[in-house]
Amino acid sequence: MENPLIVSAQGLRKSYGSHIAVDGLNFEIQRGATFGLLGPNGAGKTTTISMLVGLLHPDEGSVIVGDGSSKSNGTAGNPVDDSVRRLIGVAPQSLSLYDELTAKENLEFFGQLYGLSGGRLRERVQWSLAFAELEDRQKDRLSTFSGGMKRRMNIAVAMIHEPEILLLDEPTVGVDPQSRNHIFESIQRLQKEGLTILYTTHYMEEAQRLCDSVAIMDHGKLLALDSVPRLIAQHGGCSVVTCELGRLPEQVELPGQLDGTLLRFESDRPLEKVAELSGQGVQFRTLSISQPDLESVFLSLTGRSLRD
Repeated sequence: MENPLIVSAQGLRKSYGSHIAVDGLNFEIQRGATFGLLGPNGAGKTTTISMLVGLLHPDEGSVIVGDGSSKSNGTAGNPVDDSVRRLIGVAPQSLSLYDELTAKENLEFFGQLYGLSGGRLRERVQWSLAFAELEDRQKDRLSTFSGGMKRRMNIAVAMIHEPEILLLDEPTVGVDPQSRNHIFESIQRLQKEGLTILYTTHYMEEAQRLCDSVAIMDHGKLLALDSVPRLIAQHGGCSVVTCELGRLPEQVELPGQLDGTLLRFESDRPLEKVAELSGQGVQFRTLSISQPDLESVFLSLTGRSLRD
C-alpha cells in the first residue's frame, strides 16, 4: 500500500500579465518521500514553490497540503491557512537568518514565531543546534559563521517547529565540501525518520542521489515526472563509450567514428560491444563508459543544460 499524499497540486496556473509562469501543473507528493523539482531559470519553479507555501494564490487550480483536515476560514489543506503553514518548514536559497543574532537567538526567535515557548522551545533549540552540529557555536553571532555553517543553520531554523514537510531550495549553494557532506548526511537522516522533503537544486547528482521522484519543468509546464531510474531509462539515451585504440586489425567494422586512435560510440549494451570488439582482436589502451544520468534526461527533455 502506498503512503498517503501530503501534497497535491492540481491544474496550477499563474500568470503575470501576458507571461504565463506556471501552466496547468499537476503533481502529488507522498508522505515520507523526497521529491525533486528541477528546471532552468524561468521554468516556473519559484512561482510553484510560492504557491505551495501560500505566498502566492494560483489563478487556477488548487494546492492541498497535509491531510486536508484544517477547517479554519474554510481553507481545508490550503497553505494560506496558518495551521497548514505550520506543517511546512522552508529553507530558502536566500538565507533567512539574522547576522546580528547568535545561533541560539536565531533559533529562539523563529521558534517563537511558530508558537513555541518555555521548555518546549528550549528542547527544540537544543535539538536544532545538535542537528546542525553547532552546539559549540551557539553563543556566537552568525556574522562570524562561514557560508556552510549558515546553510546548516538555515536548515536547522526550518526544522525548529518539527514540520511535516521540509522545503529545501538550493541547500548546498556556495558551501565547502565538508558542509556539503554534512548537509547530505542531515538530509539522509531526515529521510530515514520519514520526513517529506521537497528539494530543488542545480546539481543533478544531488537530485539523482537524494530524490525518490523528480519533476522536470520548463516554460511553466511539467515535462516529465517519475522515479529517477525510470526517467533515465525512458529519456536518458544510450551509454557513451570513449576509448583509445592500440592494435586495430584490418576489416574490423567499428561502431563509431575513428579520430586517429580515438574511438567514440553510443550503445545500449556497451560492455557487450566492447567484448565483441576485443574478440575481433581490437586492443584498448584506455576505455571509459559514461552511463546516462539525470543530466542526460534534462538535456533530452529541454534541449539545454540546467545552468543555461
